[in-house]
Amino acid sequence: MKATPPIIYKSISGFMRDLDMPKPLHPLVALVNYDHEKGSRNLVGVKFMIDFYKISFKKDFSGKIKYGQGYYDFEEGGMAFLAPNQVVTMSAEESCLDGYTLFFHADLIRNYALGQRIQQYGFFSYAVTEALFLSEKEKKVIAGLFENIADELNNNTDIFSQDVLVSQIELLLNYSNRFYNRQFITRKALHHDVITQMNAYLEARFADQQGGIPSVPEVAHHLQVSPRYLSDMLRSLTGQNAQQHIHDRLIERAKTVLSTTNLTVAEIAYQLGFEHPQSFNKLFKRHTNLSPTIFRKSFN
Repeated sequence: MKATPPIIYKSISGFMRDLDMPKPLHPLVALVNYDHEKGSRNLVGVKFMIDFYKISFKKDFSGKIKYGQGYYDFEEGGMAFLAPNQVVTMSAEESCLDGYTLFFHADLIRNYALGQRIQQYGFFSYAVTEALFLSEKEKKVIAGLFENIADELNNNTDIFSQDVLVSQIELLLNYSNRFYNRQFITRKALHHDVITQMNAYLEARFADQQGGIPSVPEVAHHLQVSPRYLSDMLRSLTGQNAQQHIHDRLIERAKTVLSTTNLTVAEIAYQLGFEHPQSFNKLFKRHTNLSPTIFRKSFN
């Protein structure tokens, strides 16, 4: 049976209309306060794709919200982020929450510095299991930021309105970055387990001698995390992103083989998954300031 394609929403106004929500006060921004607006259940269970950013903040909710094939667990409240053009499915519970949801179109920030930097906020690419969990103090900060956005949207529009809105959204994103970094640190033990599993997988792949060099998406899939979350988590804990971590482990493996076997440099390169020995030589020298041959000689 052919799957039903998702409904595509290009405008925030059209999306709000189908939710039976009030018309947005700004054509490129909409803020839903669940304390005041519950909306309809028209889209419950329906797959749809929105061509704008979505930031959800749930203060308190005991349950899970379905997004795509997974769920966000908001047992203590938290935040979820969606970039444009992601397919989502609204659950029945989502219309019964307290908190806020902010929608903003890329055109709002296109001519601002934020439009160029938005890709740096990796949490828009995180998977459904990687929501931001907030402490009570953090929830008060986030709630205050949403209230400021609501106040600005309710003000009379003037030549400064869009500048202020973009600044407030950027502040919200920067606080979210800060709180995600805190989450990486407070869950350090859990994340160290992920790093241990990652290293074990890499060692197994290097020993397998098939399939080429492990890629970040491949490793992330094995660990059941998103590639961006894996890189951000590693950078927070080790100072390296996922690609750098893979290369670092690869070089350590190469050092071991160079110092304990008589394999040629080319044979080692192929064994490690390189298509061309020159690529191996270049990577090894970039990491060690020595060629594989010089390293072997100096080791001996």
